[in-house]
Amino acid sequence: MEKTVTIQNLKCGGCSNTIIKKVSVLENISDVKVDVDKSTVSFKYLKDSDIKQVKETLFSLGYPEENDKNSISRKVKSYISCANGKMN
Repeated sequence: MEKTVTIQNLKCGGCSNTIIKKVSVLENISDVKVDVDKSTVSFKYLKDSDIKQVKETLFSLGYPEENDKNSISRKVKSYISCANGKMN
């Protein structure tokens, strides 16, 4: 099955690199794609619980789902994730 999640704080290719790297290693998750222009992350999964795992990972990286609370700390985490993605 495939799912697309709209997220906040997605700015550039650095963010995209970090998201792909961190989400791709999750169990049962494959074919991770990020669309920076649409602020979306798409992926294939096996079980409904896998979606929750991806959303939690995105949140911990500073990319909460579209309707989630977007605190200052989430924005700061996204900048750090972005910078790490640009360096790697």
